[in-house]
Amino acid sequence: MILRATTRRAMTRRSATTLRPLYARLDGATVEEIPLRAGDGTLIGLTRVSRGHDDRPAVLLLHGHTASSDMFVQPETRNLVEVLLDEGYEPWLLDWRGSCRLPYNATGRAYTYDDVSLYDIPDAVAHVRRRIGDRPLFAVAHCLGAITLSMSMAAGLVPGLTGVVAQGAFLTPRFAGTTSLRMALGGELLRSRVDHIPVDFRRVGLWSKYTPLFALASWKADCPDATCQILHNSAWGMGASLYVHDHLSEATHDRLAELFGPAPTWIVPHLRRIDLARSVVRWHHGDDRYRALPENALDHAGRIDCPVLLLSGSENGTWRDSQKLCHEVLTARQPHLDVRYTEVPGYGHADTFIGRAAALDVFGHVLDFLGEQL
Repeated sequence: MILRATTRRAMTRRSATTLRPLYARLDGATVEEIPLRAGDGTLIGLTRVSRGHDDRPAVLLLHGHTASSDMFVQPETRNLVEVLLDEGYEPWLLDWRGSCRLPYNATGRAYTYDDVSLYDIPDAVAHVRRRIGDRPLFAVAHCLGAITLSMSMAAGLVPGLTGVVAQGAFLTPRFAGTTSLRMALGGELLRSRVDHIPVDFRRVGLWSKYTPLFALASWKADCPDATCQILHNSAWGMGASLYVHDHLSEATHDRLAELFGPAPTWIVPHLRRIDLARSVVRWHHGDDRYRALPENALDHAGRIDCPVLLLSGSENGTWRDSQKLCHEVLTARQPHLDVRYTEVPGYGHADTFIGRAAALDVFGHVLDFLGEQL
């Protein structure tokens, strides 16, 4: 069945604390939506998907920034949640405050990745643990979901996970050279003019302050779709690429504006600091609320207490070879850790989850890793 409780028009009228409904095909499954307040009072979302079994290992899924849990349940492909259900797992989906199912990126108060690492992820893990008891709990995380999870783990805030799959980047994220340069040169310019960068050109119109960004994204683009251009050819103006274009089905391509939302420009300074450090570093200093987080997560990687699979597409146009670097660094600095690296040939970044053949080419690596830990 397709789950969608509201129309597009109704969704535009949602309040600042309303979670947009999932758009998913989850035949024979029970979907439990759980509004969750993070420790600082921010409303986030948690979703449990079950087929009526209470003894299955649980898997917490973490999306990337401006994406949402929709990337794991898209109805036009065989999605990761379906695969996990069929293989005997109980998926839990976290929409942390960077989700496009929530309004914070465009209309909410500014936050940093420290807030996600300190509040959203540990509070979600704690809630799942209360529900599942002593059953195994895994995490499968994408992009900045994986990066913020790495900080939570280095801080010792989510102990006892059975295993973690981190896709795209983890403890040593670094952007492609052109992306890093654009962030340095254009980040402050953008922040002085706009507080977020949208992806749906149909909503902003031709004559808007965002038109130059869409025009820049269209330069030498192969695809005529404006949303695809700003995601695949530009990554919100930063010069990265979020996926290998040919890996998307036509239906997924048509839904890009639902799968990815606006990118807040006020987060750029923290991203820039992470990129320069080649490590996940804390933004807040001198604020006692964040003292539980280490200044540099890589320096505290020894606190990771479970096996980790570092996963990346060979054509990752966002984080380059960050996962290969992470494996080399952790193998050298923390030889006691169980850390593996798997590269998926021909894949980019987000298409490792939303690609039309991801169930055949990618998900098997995830399942093999999870199964080895049980």
